[in-house]
Amino acid sequence: MASKKQSTLINMLVALFVITAVSGGLLGLVYGVTKDAIAEVEVKKNEAAIQAVLPLDGNITYQADTLRLADALFPCNLAYNENGEFKGVAIKTSEGGFGGKIEMMVGILADGTIKGTSVLSHAETPGLGANMTGPFKDQFVDKNPASFKLTVKKDGGDVDAITAATITSRAFSKAVDKACKAFEANKSQFIKSAAPIVEESTAEDSAETMEGGQDNE
Repeated sequence: MASKKQSTLINMLVALFVITAVSGGLLGLVYGVTKDAIAEVEVKKNEAAIQAVLPLDGNITYQADTLRLADALFPCNLAYNENGEFKGVAIKTSEGGFGGKIEMMVGILADGTIKGTSVLSHAETPGLGANMTGPFKDQFVDKNPASFKLTVKKDGGDVDAITAATITSRAFSKAVDKACKAFEANKSQFIKSAAPIVEESTAEDSAETMEGGQDNE
């Protein structure tokens, strides 16, 4: 009797191992097939967000970089025109909201004015906090932190909070504020630099330009 039970247990363990191995293999195969497509979608999503928050006229070159604010790092894209003049920056930022992390992109012009905001991902409550993706975000457009306090009015700022979603409103405002502060803390390092205006260049040339023209770390 004991031998039969032991045999049944072994069979169950073997079956479980086979199922796990097959499932893992299938998941790995699916990931291998779809990872490039997923990466491409993310790139296009990022490009669309940059255009949404930092719409600029003319021939604009975007240069990937990272801004530092205290111990936090903010991925960004610096925008230069055909003359190498700095025009603005699109900064990725985030803050914890009511339902989880709110990831955003904020476009800031050379003079510090907020050009636009875009929510990249969030888990806020539908019909409440999720309304931050609507007209709420428009009140930040063309505002400069020098004269517009990026906190909700309930906390002494200038931002009109979303009804019944103060936590989300605070998180959104704080995320924008962090992007603006990261810009101010780093602008002296890149605002004087010019994007390389070269018709043909190699990856090594670009790396040398980054090392010589910027030192955000």
